[in-house]
Amino acid sequence: MLAVIRVLTTDDEDLLNAHGRLISERYGIPTRSYCIPDQPRGIYDDETERVAVPKIVQLARRVEEEGAGAIFISCAADPALAEVRATCKVPVIGAGSAAAAVALAAGERIGVLNLMESTPAAVAAVLGRRMVAQARPEGVTNTRDLMTPEGKKQALKAAGLLVEKGADVIVFACTGYSTIGLAGDIKKHLGVRVIDAVEAGGLIASYVLPR
Repeated sequence: MLAVIRVLTTDDEDLLNAHGRLISERYGIPTRSYCIPDQPRGIYDDETERVAVPKIVQLARRVEEEGAGAIFISCAADPALAEVRATCKVPVIGAGSAAAAVALAAGERIGVLNLMESTPAAVAAVLGRRMVAQARPEGVTNTRDLMTPEGKKQALKAAGLLVEKGADVIVFACTGYSTIGLAGDIKKHLGVRVIDAVEAGGLIASYVLPR
């Protein structure tokens, strides 16, 4: 079983399970989803990431004790990834580094669709010089903003800017884009390859989970 740790606090079961469901449907991997407490808008700046780290570590310890075969931190900033890997014995996957690694295999000129102003270090460090452009949707400050018609519209517009700047692959640097199903819209309207951070995490999980 893959434990999916969400950094967005929610009691909406459909929203909570959205990323795990995507992985299960694409890769046939059984998942169980969890969320950290007291962060209803998720991680959207340095401070919200800082306060999330101990919560993620504590939750990761719990899910390992409950029998998880691997842990997926479903946030492209890879918060607490090093700390959880140091604490838990099972494989731990970060959405950001997983997506960036897959992007390198998919194309030469990588455009990064961010949530925050700058590309998360976990993504930028992997992409290096292959990152040719970065953009973020105007007026969007956290993942909840993406779950509106205007948020999705602005996200698609930002993706278009990446294509204009020469990107032949777009990588999501926010798992909120997975929640709203943005990849399909980008492929339909812009005709460019898309690396979904949640799907990338599921791909890595398909290799590291015990068979």
